[in-house]
Amino acid sequence: MKTLVLVAALSATLLAACGKKEQPVAVAPAPAPVASAPALPVNAEEKVLNIYNWPDYIPEGMIAAFEKETGIKVNYDTFETNEALHAKLVAGNTGYDIVVPGTVFAKPQIEGGLLQALDKPSIPNLVNLDPAIMGVLAKADPDNKHLVPWAWGFTTVGINKTKAEKALAGLPMPENAWDLVFDAKYTSKLKSCGIAYLDSPAEIMPAALHYIGKDAYSNNPADYKAAAEMLAKVRKDIRLFSATMIDDLAGGKACAVIGWSGDINIAAGRAKENGSKDEIQALLPSTGALLFSDTMAITKDAKHPKNAYAFINFYLRPENAASVTNTMNYSTANQAALVQIKPEIAGNKTIFVESSYFSKMIAPSSFTNEAREAMANAYNSFKKGK
Repeated sequence: MKTLVLVAALSATLLAACGKKEQPVAVAPAPAPVASAPALPVNAEEKVLNIYNWPDYIPEGMIAAFEKETGIKVNYDTFETNEALHAKLVAGNTGYDIVVPGTVFAKPQIEGGLLQALDKPSIPNLVNLDPAIMGVLAKADPDNKHLVPWAWGFTTVGINKTKAEKALAGLPMPENAWDLVFDAKYTSKLKSCGIAYLDSPAEIMPAALHYIGKDAYSNNPADYKAAAEMLAKVRKDIRLFSATMIDDLAGGKACAVIGWSGDINIAAGRAKENGSKDEIQALLPSTGALLFSDTMAITKDAKHPKNAYAFINFYLRPENAASVTNTMNYSTANQAALVQIKPEIAGNKTIFVESSYFSKMIAPSSFTNEAREAMANAYNSFKKGK
């Protein structure tokens, strides 16, 4: 199988102070110990598990397979932004056992006592995880006490190349893909085929800050004002704000988006399945994309923690982790799963990014409460066109 470039380089870029995110190091993973113990016995807990995850983030049949093996009934709900999950955790009494926050939000959730410390002996398949990536996650979660990686990717620009090139009418594609969604020279033309932004302050504002030369995760409220001023210049060209770009891109509602790498790749596959001849691409901006890592955690008020351990251990089997990457187009931290990644996925440079690009990636960090408020205010003002 073609050698995979795994993210030991994430130790450089995935988490600066803590994800949707040091010098890069490319590694060809050595054969890893594979622990594929069956899901753990479920003892006397009610055979129910409540999971709260992102949309389009789990392979078809995985929940059913877990239910069949364990007898645990899974209630699986989805949220669309880190902000929505965070608000539910802060409010308390979530009703969920497992949640999947990005590490930018997980760090303050850990510090706020909203997530339980893990009983690691209850998760023997932790041995399958890449030590380099776990070392990175320790910056958000010291000693890896609370978080287990689900998948990772990056926020970037995606295009329907066929429609975008037609709309640009001879104007060459820019070297820096961020220009397509932040520079009026391009947005004024691409608006004819549709521009879409993720509807999340924590996704759009860091990208905008980075574009104008500021710290993408700035804690200076004045920087958000500057980013909003830039965004105001292209607001009239933005067609829609969306929770996910999959259907917007695949269905032709937009030809240029700010979205998540995996979702853009899913959209490309979905468009082909629907008979479209348009070429959809996730791009690698010359100044870098924004890395993120999504992680499983057990809520402080979880009523079925042992069932949660059974599911986490089940998810960490190599074949299950590989299935997520093969079907969802997001990279895995499970090094024992790498040999089961499909060659076409392993060779996709917007899923397994080459090590030479990692030095350009923007590492996520956390925000002060003041910066979070400034970010939300700037985003809402921009979205409303004020």
